[in-house]
Amino acid sequence: MSVDLTLSPAEAQQAAATAAPPNKAVIRSAADVSQLVNQGGAQASNARMVVAIALGGVFLDAYDLGALAFGLEDVTREFNLTPAGTGMVASAITFGAIVGAFLGGYFTDRIGRYRVFMADMLFFVVAAIACALAPNEYVLAGARFVMGLGVGIDLPVAMAFLAEFSKLQGRGNKASRVAMWCPTWYAAICVSYLLVLLCYAVLPESHSGLLWRIILGFGAVPALVIIAVRSKYMSESPVWAANQGDLEGAARILKRSYGIDAVVAPDAVAKPAKRAASWGNYAVLLQGVYRSRTVLATTMSIASSFAYNAVAFGLPVIIASFLAQTMLNTILISLALNLLFAFVGGLIGVRLVPRVGAWKLTVVGYAFQLAALVGLALVGKPDGVSEVVAAIALLAVFLLGQGFGPGAHTMTYASLSYPTSLRGVGVGFNQTLMRASSTLSLFLFPVLAAALSTKVFWVIALAPLAGLLALLAIRWEPANYDVDAEDF
Repeated sequence: MSVDLTLSPAEAQQAAATAAPPNKAVIRSAADVSQLVNQGGAQASNARMVVAIALGGVFLDAYDLGALAFGLEDVTREFNLTPAGTGMVASAITFGAIVGAFLGGYFTDRIGRYRVFMADMLFFVVAAIACALAPNEYVLAGARFVMGLGVGIDLPVAMAFLAEFSKLQGRGNKASRVAMWCPTWYAAICVSYLLVLLCYAVLPESHSGLLWRIILGFGAVPALVIIAVRSKYMSESPVWAANQGDLEGAARILKRSYGIDAVVAPDAVAKPAKRAASWGNYAVLLQGVYRSRTVLATTMSIASSFAYNAVAFGLPVIIASFLAQTMLNTILISLALNLLFAFVGGLIGVRLVPRVGAWKLTVVGYAFQLAALVGLALVGKPDGVSEVVAAIALLAVFLLGQGFGPGAHTMTYASLSYPTSLRGVGVGFNQTLMRASSTLSLFLFPVLAAALSTKVFWVIALAPLAGLLALLAIRWEPANYDVDAEDF
């Protein structure tokens, strides 16, 4: 190694001490760790596996939330439930998700992404098995509540992994990785539909009552797979570790997940980030620059959740009323619409967001949804083949707009509007309010549909309109912006 002769002997000695060995990256602060992640992204195999495992958690969330959609009537019949009892079983998971999101946001920032994620997987395993073996409605509702806790806890930690194991710009950047939650979600819904179809085909009619137990119990399988592979691939977020003052730990994670040989310089500043994890950080979300971001992200999530739940979870009912078809045809059409439009739309959003940005895609997505809902309201009860085709086409437009627009990028806004120190509580707060909106929409949709018939689409149209107005009022673009730098 050469020594600059223009330096004093003392300066030359210090320069030699702080210089990195050949082909090694030097870490002097948490900002250096963040920069290395931003440059490299999820390119090394372990980093890509961390992203894949985090998306596996999202898959579980969606699967468990939608698993009982076609089995609730069987549960009601088996346990001889009153309408109140049916409502208790159906809503238990959403109430659990509300509580879980609030707690999960805090603990994700407080004790780390890895610990929360692995504890969360145990919730899924225990709850799924308990649901499959439930002897009565109270055990089933309790197990579904625990499952909801897992769902609520999972999204803050999964979004943190996706954001903090991805590069800042280019294909496969942070915004693109976070948006992957959307097609993953729809893939899980499609899997639940396919599993229902398989069970319909295989189970004899005398054993049809086992359908809901098999569907709910299957949720333990992917959770067990994730637990089995965690020790080989999963790591703590290097940026979170560095923010806790553990630069040595961050260097080890960079080596394991990215293959980056990083050394901590002797003059490194190994201190925690300026904002420690606390319950008070929920209040920080409504202060300073974060206030407008939180208002926008929350408005988008509530609007998107209300409209999507009213349409997508009511999709079988809507299709059946349009076409007066059998349950089998209703499932097949629901599957086709979700797979061909919502899922494909989600993939489009993932691909375009690095170049187009989340703001433009979400604006266009909301415009698609608004036009589709107004069209459905004008069509009303389809009369004739042409109107039925038009109604199905409008449902497809709604789901396509959801996929590449708000479906993908509500999480982009919720995750990338906040730096590492606030990301857990940011997503947790967002999901707490979103789950509350989801619960409200699932309750209101049948009531409004019974009272207004197809005019209910005028009411649902208010949701994308609200999201569109919020975006036009607050033109915040989180894609390709280094929000983690705000911690430094």
